[in-house]
Amino acid sequence: MRAKAMDFDREPPVSLDLINPDLMPTAKNDRTWDWKAIAALWVGMVVCVPAYMIAAGLVSEGMSWKEAVGTILLANVIVLIPMIAIGHAGTKHGIPFPVLLRASFGTRGAKVPALLRGLVACGWFGIQTWVGGAAIYAIANILTFNALDGDPLPFLGIDAGQTGCFLAFWLLHVWFIKNGTESIRWLELWAAPVLIAMCAALLYWAWDRADGFGPMLSAPSKFAPGGEREGQFFSVFWPSLTAMVGFWATLALNIPDFTRFARSQRDQVIGQALGLPIPMAALAFVGVAVTSATVIIYGEAIWDPVKLTERMGGLGVILALFALILATITTNLAANVVAPANGFSNLSPRRISFKMGGYITAGIGIAMFPWKLLETTGAYIFTWLIGYSALLGPIAGIMLADYFIIRRTELVSDDLFKEGGRYSYRGGYNPVAFLALILGVLPNLPGFLKAAGFAASVPEVFNTIYAYAWFVGLIVAGGVYLMFSKREK
Repeated sequence: MRAKAMDFDREPPVSLDLINPDLMPTAKNDRTWDWKAIAALWVGMVVCVPAYMIAAGLVSEGMSWKEAVGTILLANVIVLIPMIAIGHAGTKHGIPFPVLLRASFGTRGAKVPALLRGLVACGWFGIQTWVGGAAIYAIANILTFNALDGDPLPFLGIDAGQTGCFLAFWLLHVWFIKNGTESIRWLELWAAPVLIAMCAALLYWAWDRADGFGPMLSAPSKFAPGGEREGQFFSVFWPSLTAMVGFWATLALNIPDFTRFARSQRDQVIGQALGLPIPMAALAFVGVAVTSATVIIYGEAIWDPVKLTERMGGLGVILALFALILATITTNLAANVVAPANGFSNLSPRRISFKMGGYITAGIGIAMFPWKLLETTGAYIFTWLIGYSALLGPIAGIMLADYFIIRRTELVSDDLFKEGGRYSYRGGYNPVAFLALILGVLPNLPGFLKAAGFAASVPEVFNTIYAYAWFVGLIVAGGVYLMFSKREK
């Protein structure tokens, strides 16, 4: 949605290299999102295939279902704090994430962290689009009695049916990009109750077919006294907690992209508090419970909801796969399109609008060949999630330190769009912010190289630090930034 506030026919008080209608502060009549809209936004983002499967990694590591769901709930309560805090700036000043970054990184320096956040979202965009395309492919194969099955195409490595379904789902995203942020809000509001009902129906189906939820819910923790991993709980809990925080560490940064449309701080706080932690934990429970029931129903644990729905048969499979498609597109549009679209727009506001930024995101989503990425990314919880949380935690620390402690939530909005204003620093770059970013990332770098397979071994202290990557990055970067920055008077 384009904010309206400035007459470009007059002499502009700002630099045209830093502004376009999509980056401008929202006008009063654009602030239409109440707490229900923001909560619906979060429900639409939370209900997705990765979130459904996220407890799988914790259960496979030895946690009981209560420990797994509890870890996920705690992680989302933790990440809710910076989510609401950074969201405060969006609601108070009406500015999106890339513009808020200018206060701490400089009018030009803000392009770097905005681009880093955007590239992470592009990775998720491609993965989620592939998941949704796979659901469409499954429905089409059921309706045509597997007529779409074929040999893999040269270079792509997937068959023509898979390619067509992926592109069809990709084009659906492009339609919403074309129609802007308000179309995304409409979709989230409409989809949220449908997704909740679908999750409840799936849970009832599993309970009814299995006469209960089965083995996993009755299995004790492997960390309990007498268990095969007795006394090792915290060695798994801490990296798992960091990974779960990392799941939404991306949105903790660019939440102003949405809260700038909130009617009030009360709306953004209540909406986020109701929409994130409890639905996330509830979906994790649904994933564990339904998978537990599949052990009884099918004789094996089926964590992948696409594979599960293919096994269900009848009309139920089509309804379930439709829900998967809906869940995937609501998550993808809000979590993985808005941030990179605004980030790319911030690179060159005069040339790149929100729509053009969205089209660039969609293009990268195809170019990355997400099906190949998924083939080669095994333990994505401990490599992908913790890895990018080590990068995004420092950015969050810098933003929080600058906005709440240095500036005490006060910003001069006009200067955010001016070259030579108070946020230009040295040539548009704040060296303190970049020093803090580098020092915030460095402690986690050895552990990441080990986890990603680029280093055979590192001193154990770095593995321990990496287990707390998001927290370490946030605290170190925020502390360095405060140490070398001058307080606003």
